[in-house]
Amino acid sequence: MTQTFWLTAAVMIVLALAFIIAPLFFHRSGRRAELDLRNQNLLAYRSRMEELDREFESGAMDEDSYRQLREELAGSMLDDVPDAERGVLESPAQVSNGKSSVAVVVASLVIIPAAAVFLYQQWGALDDVEQFRAMEEMMAADGDRLGQMQALTAQLRERLEESPDNTEGWAMLGRTYMRLEQFSDAAWAFERLAGSIEGDDSGKAVAWGLSAQAQFFLSQGELTPQVTETIEKARALNPDEVNALGLLGIYAFGQENYEEALQYWERIVEVAPDHPQIGSIRQGIEQAYQRLGREAPAEQAEVASGPGVTVRVEIAEAFRGEVPEDTTLFVLARSTEGQGGPPLAVARLTAGQLPADVRLDDRFNMSPDNKLSDADEVRVQARLSRAGTARPQAGDWQGQLDEPVPVSDGEADPVTLVIDKQLVQ
Repeated sequence: MTQTFWLTAAVMIVLALAFIIAPLFFHRSGRRAELDLRNQNLLAYRSRMEELDREFESGAMDEDSYRQLREELAGSMLDDVPDAERGVLESPAQVSNGKSSVAVVVASLVIIPAAAVFLYQQWGALDDVEQFRAMEEMMAADGDRLGQMQALTAQLRERLEESPDNTEGWAMLGRTYMRLEQFSDAAWAFERLAGSIEGDDSGKAVAWGLSAQAQFFLSQGELTPQVTETIEKARALNPDEVNALGLLGIYAFGQENYEEALQYWERIVEVAPDHPQIGSIRQGIEQAYQRLGREAPAEQAEVASGPGVTVRVEIAEAFRGEVPEDTTLFVLARSTEGQGGPPLAVARLTAGQLPADVRLDDRFNMSPDNKLSDADEVRVQARLSRAGTARPQAGDWQGQLDEPVPVSDGEADPVTLVIDKQLVQ
């Protein structure tokens, strides 16, 4: 990238020099041609004047005719060679101008490239260009995605540490660390994002909320003092920061504080009805009302739409007596490209609802940058979590489909997924 930039810069400098130098040389060529024409006219005048003198001296013409022709010839000469009386040699001023032109050319060859490089180093944005290039490569990486993403992430991190004012770069770095499940690094990147944002309390609050989310995943769903402190930073800037509200709702639900969970989740629905995870939030609200033994308000009802997959989730007969009905059930759709990373979509139910038909679509997206509707097919998995967290742990029950499921529009016949194994480690 750097070599290409400097090659392009060199070509542009050469073109700039050409605009300055070429007119100087063309001007000198035109001046020389003009002097040649004047010399020719002057020689013709002198030759004709000598011819008139000889004719007058030989008596071939009278004195009146001689004077008239001589005056006419002189007038013609003045029209064709207005400064002939100066002679055919360049004047000292012309010589001086020629030397000045050479000086301009030499000075331009030295000053313009040096000034271009110096000024670009002072005011240019090569670091931003290189960061943008690294970001593009991260988004376009195929093949061994995990290895490529780790290498490109390291490059982007290095460039951002050298030039830390790129808010878009810090946001991408944090999201990438989340996809790689490097939650400690993700929390750090989002903190740097918060520090790079000036004059936008709402944006800064989102950055702190994302950092709290990464710390929450790192602590495996525990509301540690560090997570609490980061949530407070986000809500001090914006009390309705949705990432912070979501974490508080999840934790309250896990502690069976369903009224408190409803307070946080319903606030998200009110302030951010277009939130990319609104489907999961609404489902959590419905679950909280069920735990409280109350009917969810009618406005919480959803209508499935858009591309997705329909799955019928069942549990193997051997486990039916082992799993408490309030055990959290996660139904996940993952990309078929590479391994690891967060799922595209997650639906949350309970073991007491099994068997259940689940339609996974964009209502349950985990990220606005990775939509289920953008995939052609997905890998589907279901997990019953003892701790109520999405990260698999020993003792959880799990099942998955061996073959990818095509993403299709409208309601399709469900594919059956059986939870038939218990995780050992």
